[in-house]
Formats: sequence, C-alpha cells, structure tokens
Amino acid sequence: MIRKIKIVWLAMFALCVTSCKLDLLDNPNAVTTSNTNVNFLLNRIQLNYAGFFNSTSDIGMRLTRMLNQGSALYENAYSPSGGDGLWTNSYANILNDVKTLIPLAEASNLQMHAGIARLTRGYVLATLVDYYGDVPLSEALNSSNFNPGVDPATSVYAAAMKDIDDAIVNFAATSSAVPADFFYAGNADSWTRAAKTMKLKLLFTKRLSDNTVAAAINALITEDKLIKTGTQNFTFKYGTSLSNPDSRHPKYGGQYSPTGGGDYQANFYMWHLYSGKGFPDPRIRFYMYRQTLTNTTTTNELSCINNQKPSHYASDMVFCVPTSVGYWGRDHLSNEGIPPDGLRRTAWGLYPAGGLYDNDAGRPVAQGVGAGGGGILPIMMSSFVDFMLAESALTISTTGDPRVLLESAVRKSMTDVRNFATSTIENATITSFETSKAIVWTQEVNQYVTKVLALYDAAATTDAKLDVIAREYWLALYGNGVESYNMYRRTGKPSKMQPALEVSPGGFVRSLYYPAAVVNRNGAVVQKPNVTQPVFWDKNPATLTF
Repeated sequence: MIRKIKIVWLAMFALCVTSCKLDLLDNPNAVTTSNTNVNFLLNRIQLNYAGFFNSTSDIGMRLTRMLNQGSALYENAYSPSGGDGLWTNSYANILNDVKTLIPLAEASNLQMHAGIARLTRGYVLATLVDYYGDVPLSEALNSSNFNPGVDPATSVYAAAMKDIDDAIVNFAATSSAVPADFFYAGNADSWTRAAKTMKLKLLFTKRLSDNTVAAAINALITEDKLIKTGTQNFTFKYGTSLSNPDSRHPKYGGQYSPTGGGDYQANFYMWHLYSGKGFPDPRIRFYMYRQTLTNTTTTNELSCINNQKPSHYASDMVFCVPTSVGYWGRDHLSNEGIPPDGLRRTAWGLYPAGGLYDNDAGRPVAQGVGAGGGGILPIMMSSFVDFMLAESALTISTTGDPRVLLESAVRKSMTDVRNFATSTIENATITSFETSKAIVWTQEVNQYVTKVLALYDAAATTDAKLDVIAREYWLALYGNGVESYNMYRRTGKPSKMQPALEVSPGGFVRSLYYPAAVVNRNGAVVQKPNVTQPVFWDKNPATLTF
C-alpha cells in the first residue's frame, strides 16, 4: 500500500514538472500582472494608504503638541531606526502596487481604478517629500537596481502634481466598471473634488518657494470643484470588528482595552481646548475622553505634580496639569516613566477615533465601549480647505476674504465633528447629556466663533492675523498631524507653543532622518547630518523658534 502511494505521488510530481512549468524564481506571494485581481489590488492600496496616513499623521501630531512625544530630545524621538516600517509601506507596498495596477486598469478601461491609484501615489510621494526631502523616484521600484538614488524634492513634487492631474483626467473619463472603494463608493464628482483639493494642498504648501502658485490657486477657486461640504470630506472609515481582521481605528485599538494605556494627550493642546478662549471649546467632549474627573494627588500616578515649573517656561505656560477637572496628559517631550495610569489618563474620544463621548461619567475605558472604534482618518475635511484658503488670501492675496473664510472654516469644523459624532451609537448619550445640562450646541458654536473673530479683528498685523488662523486650523486638525506639521514649518505658527521640558532638546525636526534600513543597505543614499535640514518649501530661517 505504501509503495502504491509513493508511485502516485511520483506520478503527480512528474506531471507537475512537465506540464505546470514551475518557475522556482517566482514568488507565489508577490503581486504580478499575471496573478492580480485589480479590485483586490486597489483595496490593498487603499488599506496600506490608511496605514501610511496614520503613521505620518502620528509623527506630525507629536511634533505639533497634539500628542505627547515620549523622548526628551528631538534627535532620539526620530532616530533612523524608527522609520523602516513607514518607508517599506511606502515603496514596497503602495508605490509598487500602484505601478502594477495602473497599466492593468487602463487596459480594461477601469479609469476610476487608475485615478484612485494615481491620486494615492501623488499624495504618498508629496508626503514623503514633506517628511524626508529628497527621496528615490526615477530609479525606485526597479528590480535590477538595488541602490536607487534620491531625486530632487522639487522633481518628486512635480511628479506628484502630474499624478494628481492625470487622476483628474481619469475621473472625468467613462469607466467600464466602478470600484466599491473605501472613500466615495465610486462617486466620480467626489473623487474629482478630492483630487483638485490635493492639488490645492500641494500648491499651497510650497507657497514660500514658488511665486506662481497664487494664479493656480485662483484657477482652482474659480473652477469651484474643491471639497466644500461634509458629504465630500476625504476620510477613511474604520469598522468595529475586533478580529479577523481588526477593523477598528488604531488609536482606539491602542487605548480601549481592559488595562487602558495607549497615547498620552498633550497637556498644551488640552489646555487650549479647555481654557484657551476663557471657556471650553465645543469640540473638547468629542476629542477627549476623561477617565477621571479629578486631578490626582499621588506622585506614583503623576510624578510632576510636586515638581517646579521649568524656569524656561513662560509664567502663563501650562505645566503638568492642564485643568482642574481631570484632563490628564503629558508636557511636550516629557519622557518620564509609565506609572499605573492606564485607566486614568485622558483617552482618545469619540472624534475621530470612535471612542467615548465625554458626558462627565469619569469611568475607565474598556474594550468595545463608545462607538467601538468605528472612527475616521480626517485626511481632508471641508474645514481644512477654508483654512488653507484663508491663509492663502491673507498671505499671497488669492481670491477671498480671509476673515470670512476663517469663520466658515471654524463653523465647518464644528459641523464635521458634530455630524460624525451624532451619526454613531453615542448619539443617545450626547442627546441625554446635553438635555440634562441645558447645552445648546448652536449657542456654544456662536460664542466660540464670536471670540475667534474678535481675536482676528484685534490682531494689528498680517502676522498676528495669520497666528489666529493657524491656531484655529491647529485646533481643527485633531487626528491629522500631516497638515499640522506642514503648517507649523510653513508658518512657524501657532506661536508661543509649549517648549520642551529640557532647556536644550536639540533642533526641531524640520525633516526626518532617512530610515536605517535605507542608508545601511543602499549605497546611493547618504544620511542627513541632523534633523534640522528643511525641505525645499520650508524657506523659514534656521533661527526660527519652533
């Protein structure tokens, strides 16, 4: 019997060798033109793009005091060893998959598939420039070249812009089929608006280095095809599944567990939301969730409560405890150890992470509570567009009244946050709490807008007015560190940000080190001397204080 089985196996092996044309150099797991389902590949591109945005956004949020950065020195916080995953996802996953997908999609007249892929590639390339400066492009993704050199950042930005323009052409064409994509479910108008808004973003970002962008921005304004309403917002939407696979917002997954933990919110950001205007920002209960309503008096839980405020802090700068009502985070570049505060520190709230609405319950987070992680990545919101246009109108005289655009931006931000929150299972909690406290949302928003406009009107110079716009944009960007980081380097604002705990934390990160895996394995890439090297569009002086 055993002999018969062996004969059968030998026969099957011989058949495979003679008729299957087995090529041992083919990787069965690799995506190739011969084994690719275009729809599945597009799904993979979109999922990896969400991971790319989440990674880059996290860096930006920490550098701009939205989240705590757990290192005392900038150099240590963003060392070369920390960037390998982001780089691999960018090149080996997203850019390689886009390169594979586009010819397949166009051969089958899948214009929208090609457009989504091109828009994704354009965004990724531009963001790599925003974070690293010069990066590989012309020699990248070539299987015969294991040492691709870097291209000038301006060339990569131009390539990203061309991708976006080509995507717009794709979206205007008639497709043989429409993808069930994760953003707009195949809505060509929404995709066109997203692409034109990304074009605005790139033009706007390089306004200090290119004096021709005003005309291009005005052309986009005249076309009137930018993201304008909440239904057109460019967001990635997460689910609530815990496993197979885990579809929850990663910030929710990192914090809403039986033991809590996860990110420390930034004390400076929470202070601004709670006290910066003299009354709480209406968005604070959606952004932040307090696990306790009282401040600790135990140094084992929060060691800084018995420390003196650092002497290099301004007298009115928040330190250690941002409020008296339980908001619990960390100061900028605080690297103290992790005490038993996982179920005490302020957590991500309902927006954008899909967590709990803060209704003064003061109870610890737990797995599955709130919106269950069904949050969003706010990649490009209607409010962001108006903030960009307000800054642009003020600084380079593009079309529009900066004050009117500022008011519109703030109101749209309030609406976006509110509409997302009330669309979740937490709506009943929101309604019950607001009724019990006689909170009228429109009155809170109007009070806030009145304060912002009064600050803008009182600003005596263009620079001071820009500071008001930038601060409001920063407060609206919660969950999007990419735009916050770009704005901070482009404008040096908001001003008077919380300094590092150390007197000398090293120079601010104006671009990241190349990842260790790149410089160690690629002889054509030379590591930067430090993280203070600006990217091409950052024309601010080296002496600018961040």
